[in-house]
Amino acid sequence: MTLLQQPLFHIGRHYITLLGLIAFVAFFVAGVISARFLQSQIVRRFFSRFKIDTNFVAIVTTILSLTAIVFFTVTAVNAAGIPLAWTAPLPAINLSLVQIFLLIALLVGVFWFSSGTKRFLFNRLLAQSGLDRSLQYAIAQVVSNIVLVVGVFLVLENTGIHLAALTVFAGAVGVGVGFGLQNIASNFISGLVIL
Repeated sequence: MTLLQQPLFHIGRHYITLLGLIAFVAFFVAGVISARFLQSQIVRRFFSRFKIDTNFVAIVTTILSLTAIVFFTVTAVNAAGIPLAWTAPLPAINLSLVQIFLLIALLVGVFWFSSGTKRFLFNRLLAQSGLDRSLQYAIAQVVSNIVLVVGVFLVLENTGIHLAALTVFAGAVGVGVGFGLQNIASNFISGLVIL
């Protein structure tokens, strides 16, 4: 047995060798380098060629870099000698790593479709409508947000994340919005009375 293959320590029931540690470091460094590359100006310019908003390009490159780090970290842990199954559900989540990556890809697709909807409405459909430019933008923004919310709900529901668990959070947000709208409504009615 060579020095590289001798067990150094164990985690759980798995022994870690020096060769496993070297493989772990190599894959982890490759993940960090690929994440930095995905955040570079080259990738941002590539995505901007598809006429995507700069905010959406920033979101996509950030998600891709985080995905690269997770992918290479899991591969590094596997190379070190601790087997992690890509299809095994993670504890307390009941989603596997493959399902999480698919969820991220579908959410990026929903954001892209929402951005494309806003651009199509504002530049093509509403451009010749005769409406004021600010009203055209407001309509395109509202429709884009509706598409985004419906798309996110559909993706989460089809992934297995039930939205019924978010009812308490939605109730708290509703109460907060209600208290905030009280002041706005009273100011609006005061303005009407003054007029």
